[in-house]
Amino acid sequence: MSKADEIFISNIKEILQYGTTDAGTNVRPHWADGTPAYTRKRFCVVNRYDLAEEFPIITLRRTAFKSAIDELLWIWQKKSNNINDLKSHIWDSWADETGCIGKAYGYQLGVKSKYPEGEFDQVDRVIYDLKHNPLSRRIITNIYVHSDLSEMHLYPCAYSVTFNVSGNKLNALLNQRSNDMAVANNWNVVQYAVLVHMLAQISDLQVGELVHVIADAHIYDRHEDAVRKLISGKPHPAPKFVINKDVKDFYKFTLDDFALEGYEYEDFSERFEVAI
Repeated sequence: MSKADEIFISNIKEILQYGTTDAGTNVRPHWADGTPAYTRKRFCVVNRYDLAEEFPIITLRRTAFKSAIDELLWIWQKKSNNINDLKSHIWDSWADETGCIGKAYGYQLGVKSKYPEGEFDQVDRVIYDLKHNPLSRRIITNIYVHSDLSEMHLYPCAYSVTFNVSGNKLNALLNQRSNDMAVANNWNVVQYAVLVHMLAQISDLQVGELVHVIADAHIYDRHEDAVRKLISGKPHPAPKFVINKDVKDFYKFTLDDFALEGYEYEDFSERFEVAI
């Protein structure tokens, strides 16, 4: 069993057994048919993944590895807020007729600010500090910008990352206000694990820990039966993560620079509807 499977199963069992339900209340999310999308949740779930030990992808079902990375590059590398720059259709429900999702995600990372060392956007500031000031305790990105929330089609879920170098290891703390555990939990973990690998490589560092802090970890009502079936499956060992070691420029990475060796997973065919 991979460590990611172990953590995921523990999270799901805890939510199902001890979670608080919002059934019957006035919730914002709804299903495509207009029915309110109720959840069962736990407050402040904290998970730690040692990226030097193994790559944190679950094997209870297939996580779409390349699609997750494509979205990561869309946000962090392209700094885009238009779904026409994205290969998957996961953002279609929140895009306008031009494909724009408003001043969200990649848009915020691309906003430049002035510093004594020069003008940087948030991603470039992280890269600069990791290379020139790695012991800084101020290497942080934040895309939950209150003045722009009214112009975002969806408020950011994974909204802040704190990077910390300990010895020669790059660690990251991902803050997430809300996480649909069945649909998006491992998707987000995979993305930010890859991001740590990318930033560590271009900064001549080794990967350390990814700590994932989720304020509202929830399972939707229509997912409960399927997620019980999911965690009853037979997990497999974690695969080996492969990254092109020749890439030293963050903006030169492409989807072809990442692979998994030996990724075995259960054939779980049930689909989880996405609440909107």
